Amino acid sequence: MPAATRADEGAGLGRFALLGVWAVVVVVFSIAMPGVFFNWNNFAVLAGSQAPAALLALALVIPLTSGDYDLSVGAVVTLAAMIIGVLNVWHSVPIGWTLLIALAAGITVGAVNAFFIVYFRIPSLVVTLASASLISGIVQWLSNSSTISGISPWLVDVTVNGRLFGIDFAFYYALAATALLWYVLEYTPAGRRLLFVGRSREVARLNGINVDRTRSASLLASSCLATLAGVVYAGTLGSADPFSGTNFLLPAFAAAFLGATSIIPGRFNAWGTFVAVYFLSTGITGLSMLGIPLWVTNVFNGGALLAAVTLSQFARGRQETDLG
Repeated sequence: MPAATRADEGAGLGRFALLGVWAVVVVVFSIAMPGVFFNWNNFAVLAGSQAPAALLALALVIPLTSGDYDLSVGAVVTLAAMIIGVLNVWHSVPIGWTLLIALAAGITVGAVNAFFIVYFRIPSLVVTLASASLISGIVQWLSNSSTISGISPWLVDVTVNGRLFGIDFAFYYALAATALLWYVLEYTPAGRRLLFVGRSREVARLNGINVDRTRSASLLASSCLATLAGVVYAGTLGSADPFSGTNFLLPAFAAAFLGATSIIPGRFNAWGTFVAVYFLSTGITGLSMLGIPLWVTNVFNGGALLAAVTLSQFARGRQETDLG
């Protein structure tokens, strides 16, 4: 067999390796917990409950593709959920208006991030880390550091009470967002510009791409998608927790980088990220059902992120990562 053919077959297998490992994990937990882990209700709950995490990981993919890191997305999730809780529950604002206000707040965060990153040329890690801390303080001020329950039943109905094939609508929102992002990144000029800017900003600029505008748009889109994750999260719980969003950030980064080793190896991509989210959550769910201590979850997520970044670098040919 020619070497080129073997290389093509190896690349093809590599694209779906994560799916194979996921299947092995499911089999292992099914054998370890017969009749408990492998059942439709368990997978349906897993699919619906991880929709906010999937949306947040997709939000990260957009700026990562253009070469920027957005550490504020977890805080945006909390901000969106808390705005809905405070306005709808405490001030009786109709749910439609609270959703628009939450979206406006998310867009504002993205615009502020883009302003400091693009105009003042401050590294994206620094700006978004600072904005995440600032947003967390604002959220605690808004909520008096308390959980707000009793969010509009309409939002709960369209998120988790409504089901298709026994799976919450929230899962299908994440699925639709994945398909849309995949289409944009693969088949539109905007997606190509993001990719070119992420690979080499100077080359993109010399080819007539407005690099600053592209980076700004990616940060705005990231905040909008993170806001949607916050809306879905609020609907999933029917409440808003002022400390919830930070718990999503590490797994979301792990999923984004692990996804870059799958489906389209070497590139941040929507379907790879979607698969990675549910692969990681399957592992956490299985370990939790086995009765592991709580600290193992943090070890698992941290180890997964380190392994994902390492594998992603090998898939990208060990190119040095630009931290923005």
